[in-house]
Amino acid sequence: MRRRAFIALLCAGGAALPLAARAQQTTQVVGFLSPGSPEPSSFLVAAFREGLKEFSYIEGKDVRIEYRWARGQYDQLQKLATDLVKLPVAVIAATRGTVSAEAAKSATSTIPSRP
Repeated sequence: MRRRAFIALLCAGGAALPLAARAQQTTQVVGFLSPGSPEPSSFLVAAFREGLKEFSYIEGKDVRIEYRWARGQYDQLQKLATDLVKLPVAVIAATRGTVSAEAAKSATSTIPSRP
């Protein structure tokens, strides 16, 4: 996936790591919320990891990604988003359209936090 497509994906999901979190350089937890399944979305996960890497976030080093997959059960998105908020995560990357973004938005109004 090209950089522009990745950035568009992040913007569509409303995901951006807070500047304060980047300055601290501690391990951040990122929530990844998808209405799909992991197997057919492997290209999306790879692009997401690559995009984070371009901003010096390496999974397992600077960032831990918590994946939540609805596996086509859209009614589960709200519960999965709430689970991510309880961790807590610094940001939720809501993928594959507005349905996951709406679930994330209704689960919290404080992610991402503002400095």
